[in-house]
Amino acid sequence: MTENPYHIYSVWLKEHYGEKVYKIPINIPVSCPNRDGTKGAGGCVYCGAKGGGNETLSDLLSVSEQLERNIAYIGKRYHAKKFIAYFQSFSNTYCDFSDFCKWIREAIRPDVVEISISTRPDCITDEQLKFLETIKNEQAIEITIELGLQTVNEETLKIINRGHTLADYQQAMGRIKEASLLSCTHMILDLPWDDKEDVYNGALMLSQQGSDFVKCHSLYIEKNTLLQEWYEQKKVTLLTKDEYIDRAILFLEYLDPQIVIQRLIGRAPKEDSVITNWNTSWWKIKDELEARMKQENNYQGSKFSGMNKMR
Repeated sequence: MTENPYHIYSVWLKEHYGEKVYKIPINIPVSCPNRDGTKGAGGCVYCGAKGGGNETLSDLLSVSEQLERNIAYIGKRYHAKKFIAYFQSFSNTYCDFSDFCKWIREAIRPDVVEISISTRPDCITDEQLKFLETIKNEQAIEITIELGLQTVNEETLKIINRGHTLADYQQAMGRIKEASLLSCTHMILDLPWDDKEDVYNGALMLSQQGSDFVKCHSLYIEKNTLLQEWYEQKKVTLLTKDEYIDRAILFLEYLDPQIVIQRLIGRAPKEDSVITNWNTSWWKIKDELEARMKQENNYQGSKFSGMNKMR
C-alpha cells in the first residue's frame, strides 16, 4: 500500500505534466436536452439554475476572454504556468457543431495543456469526437470528456430524471476510447434510492469501462429544484455524513486502482443551496474519510480484481 489510500488527482497531474496544473472553468451559452424539452423538462431533480457552473464567469464573455481573466488571477495567486480549460456548465456538446469547434479552438493557447468537456452520455456526436481527436493530434494537447452518470441503477436514473440509460453511458465510453480521448465519470454515492450493492456495482462498471478519472459527490440540495420540494415535503431523506463516508470507502475498495480520483466530495455555494454536505466543510469530510481509510487499512482497489463482475 502506498502512502495515499487512493489515486490522487493532484499527484497524477504533477507526474503527467511535470508540475502543478490548475483547472480554469469556462461557461458557454449551452443548455441541456433534459431541460429544453428534447429529452425532458426541468433537468435532473437536483440540478440548479447554474447547471453545475457555480464558479464560472458570464457566458457573455468569449472563451478566450474568460481564460485570459482567470489565468491572470490564478497564475499570479498560485504561480501557476499550466492550465486545463474546463467547459463546465450544463451539456457542453449540446450545440451547433460550428459553435463547438469555434469554442474549442478558442481554448487553445500555449499554457493550456488539456481541454476538459463536461456533457451527458447521450449528448456527444461522432462528428464532435472526430474533431476532438484531430485537435488532440494537431495541437499535442490532452482532451478529457466528462460524463455525468451518477448511478448504475436504472430505476434511480428514472427517479432523478436523468433522461439516459446505463447503455448510453457504455456506448459513449466506447466511442470516447475509440477516439483516443481521456474520460471522467461523475457519480453521486449517497442517492437514497441506491443501496450499497449499487455503489460497488458502480465502481465495477467504471473499472470495466476503463474510465480514466472519477468525480464523486454527495447529494446536496440546491434552491429552486424539484429535489428541494421533495426534501421540504419529506418525500426524500438524505443519508448521513457517516453513511456517505462508508459508501465512498466501499466504492474506492471496488474501484480499479489505476483510476484517478479527481474528487471525493463536491460542494455548492451556500447562497445557492438548502443543504450541502451536512453543513460541513468539504475538506473536513475528505480529511475524515482519509483518516478512516488509513486507520482501517482500506485503500483503493483492495477488493478489485480484473475478473470482478457486477453483481
